[in-house]
Amino acid sequence: MVKAKVEVINRAGLHARAASKLVELTSSFVSEIKIGHEKIVDGKSILSLMMLAATKGTELTIEVHGSDEQEALSAIVNLINDRFEESD
Repeated sequence: MVKAKVEVINRAGLHARAASKLVELTSSFVSEIKIGHEKIVDGKSILSLMMLAATKGTELTIEVHGSDEQEALSAIVNLINDRFEESD
């Protein structure tokens, strides 16, 4: 298992469009992915991610376990650090 912490830096936080992009990415990996801050949820479930209500400045913990865990963790951290590919 690999873990990382990353801060949500886009202005709108983990809103619907950002959560959708995150789920599209996480679903492309075989590994089990858990994401959260106060509560850890399934990183492949858009509803679970939306329930986190992660606003700008929230530090998310990402836990990945599986055959492509390193690649998955790197891609997730990059997406979050890239502000979910939003202009903000």
